[in-house]
Amino acid sequence: MLIEPRTGTDPELHALIREQQRELASVSGADEVGYPARAGATYLVGIVNGHAVACGAVVTRDPDTAEIKRMYVRPEFRGRGYSRAILAELEELAARAGYSVVRLETGGYLPVAMSLYRSAGYRPIGAYGEYLGNPRSVCFEKRLPVLA
Repeated sequence: MLIEPRTGTDPELHALIREQQRELASVSGADEVGYPARAGATYLVGIVNGHAVACGAVVTRDPDTAEIKRMYVRPEFRGRGYSRAILAELEELAARAGYSVVRLETGGYLPVAMSLYRSAGYRPIGAYGEYLGNPRSVCFEKRLPVLA
């Protein structure tokens, strides 16, 4: 899989995010919500045979902390290590940008996602920011290596 940076207005990225939102809504029972592009976010898209199949983003939480968002792999491409590759690249971007911590949130109804994050070295933390009070949210954090 080739991993490329994309802008928040990229149509292939938007297609992936729309699919993610539909899938999350169908699994969680919540209403589908739109996800506008965030100013300052760094987006990555995974390409296989010329087709966008995976995505993720890094956004700033505070001067020391980045948040990983919008992790998604199309269902027919799961189980091939693409989510782990996107996650590793997002962590690398955050570390190179000088962040010492990355956080992320996922749904407690997504055991495969929670397993991925735990196996990648993330530890559960309390809810933060917009996730406070959301009983469906499970939040994780990971310390990043200091890059010279």
